[in-house]
Amino acid sequence: MIRPFVLTILFSIFAASPLVRAGDWPSWRGPTGDGISTEKNLPVEWSPTQNVAWKLELPGPAGSTPVVWGDRIYLTSTAEDGKLVLIAVSRDGKELWRQTVAQGNKDVRGDEGNSASPSPVTDGKHVWTFFANGILGCYTADGEEVWKFDVQDRYGKLEIAFGLTASPVLHEGVLYQQLIHGDGDAATREACVVALDAATGKEIWKVDRPSDAHSENESSYASAILYDDGNEKFLLSHGADFVVAHDLKDGHELWRCGDLNKKSNYDPTLRFVASPGVAKGLIVVPSAKKGPVVALKPNGRGDITKQSEFHWWSSARTPDVPSPLIVGDLVYLCMENGDLAILRAKTGEQLDYQRTHRQRHRASPVYADGKIYLTARDGQVTVVKAAEKVEILAENQLGEDISSSPAISNGVIYIRSFQHLWAIAQGK
Repeated sequence: MIRPFVLTILFSIFAASPLVRAGDWPSWRGPTGDGISTEKNLPVEWSPTQNVAWKLELPGPAGSTPVVWGDRIYLTSTAEDGKLVLIAVSRDGKELWRQTVAQGNKDVRGDEGNSASPSPVTDGKHVWTFFANGILGCYTADGEEVWKFDVQDRYGKLEIAFGLTASPVLHEGVLYQQLIHGDGDAATREACVVALDAATGKEIWKVDRPSDAHSENESSYASAILYDDGNEKFLLSHGADFVVAHDLKDGHELWRCGDLNKKSNYDPTLRFVASPGVAKGLIVVPSAKKGPVVALKPNGRGDITKQSEFHWWSSARTPDVPSPLIVGDLVYLCMENGDLAILRAKTGEQLDYQRTHRQRHRASPVYADGKIYLTARDGQVTVVKAAEKVEILAENQLGEDISSSPAISNGVIYIRSFQHLWAIAQGK
């Protein structure tokens, strides 16, 4: 059921951090962590032979999103003999270097994923990468290793079926990583959230991440998200039936919200994959499978599960895998089957719900220049007008499997398929 509220603040797109240069795409969800690009004049239509600036063959499949800074593109991949690698590519599509970060790739459910699912993050001088087997490392822009360690040596064995797929979050010299997993027994509390000095890898703080979730739900495949509206600023960890806001200085819990897996009808297999979507004054929290979506205010304290004054609205349909996208006064939920729901950000009112491309969608939607880009597993990117009703502008098929989200930088859409890194640009 949707519960309408009247907003007392203005929803808007986050202002870009002054540390991020125009045109860069330094992390999985872009320069402001919300999947939004300010780029203009991007291609709407493409094919394997139309509007392709170049494509680069990759050593193996992966679901991680490329990141871009200046004239460099960084991405992770599987490679031969179970290697897990970090690759740097020039803007003209030439591989600059390749660094083996770890060994021991694990494929997940056949074609569903592998250990190169977390996305890297960069500040232009360094790039940080995490793999689902627990190896976390920092490299210079020229590929030299600065530091590397296995989080399992420092924080205990990762008890998670398909590997820890959370992408790291970088903010003001600190690297944040959620490690939400467990052996199925809520009493043992293996999960934690950590903050590291990005330059050295040394621990700044570690906090336990308690929950009464049990069975498979102790594990989370979602990523942490930074919320920053210029007033409130905190880290959101997501998984084990809860979304939790953490203070950036010491990690202590500011607030938490549950009921994302109803106790009255508890699903022991409801592991979160999608991460929260953020905009000024609004946090849209997905769950999994047939669980709910909850829209929260950022200024809660304590357990806000039942405190309606910290909730905007709730809706019954979660996207399951793709993360929510908030553009102005609209929320876009790309369901894992390709259906697209459009909701009013102020009230949760559903304005439209239509089928786009009925295929698995593992990538999260991105926005640029009045358009939403929806990426399907079979290689089709559906371009939809950013409006209150679903209007398909183009259906673009590359013919290669895709799990990663697009990255947009300096007029180019970078798409990482299982076989290639594609650079899509107008007029190419």
